[in-house]
Amino acid sequence: MGNQVFAEAVPPKLSEVNGNPPPECPMHNKGATPKSDGDNKSKPSECPVQHDSNINPYNMMPPANQQPAPDQPFSLPTNRQVSTIPRAMPDGSTEFWVYPSQQMFWNAMLRKGWRWKDEDIKQKDMEDIIKIHNANNEQAWQEVLKWEALHAKECGHPRLKSFGGKATQYSPRARIRALLGYELPFDRHDWIVDRCGKEVRYVIDYYDGGEIDNKYEFALLDVRPAMDSLDNIWDRMKVFYMRYRYELIDDKKDDKLTN
Repeated sequence: MGNQVFAEAVPPKLSEVNGNPPPECPMHNKGATPKSDGDNKSKPSECPVQHDSNINPYNMMPPANQQPAPDQPFSLPTNRQVSTIPRAMPDGSTEFWVYPSQQMFWNAMLRKGWRWKDEDIKQKDMEDIIKIHNANNEQAWQEVLKWEALHAKECGHPRLKSFGGKATQYSPRARIRALLGYELPFDRHDWIVDRCGKEVRYVIDYYDGGEIDNKYEFALLDVRPAMDSLDNIWDRMKVFYMRYRYELIDDKKDDKLTN
């Protein structure tokens, strides 16, 4: 995905991660872009993190900086977690996106202007931030797969090709909700999914869900196909009908129980 993982904006108080988490930190924020199975060995693929212009066009990654900053107050792990999100590769091999290490996240925040001396930050805070970041991406992918289940017959192995952060570009749905009195999302992503050769764009709005749970999830995700094709519009109409129909069924069951 073009401009990618990590917060693009300067992170707020990192010490808040034990309460209401800072919205910019866990997600890959502002500024980012939005095959097949074979006998090739599965391997991890670099998680995209566009923070400077020196980008590898193959994996959309800058050179990974795993070196501690000169005045860093404590050491940070450099190990990286392989996600469960398959990546669409042009050569047909199987790869999975790889999340940034704590050290990479720290260095990325410094490049964006954050200074640790302004915060009461501890090693545990960075560990929590990475867990939140990764958990929210896994949650988003599971929501995408629910929509992709509508096309399981035509493609049983959708893959994530790219994603882009658009935190300041609110979706029409988010704007309408705001006019009705609801809060605006703190982040937005557009994810491009490879549906066995067909590119499908998804819009993901992230809302503050309050306290972090024991799975390090806090965001409420509104995931849906973008209304930029007839297929996507039809999928949304089908899901709207199914939700409306089953709500009516549930209401009738409740009425029978109360009567």
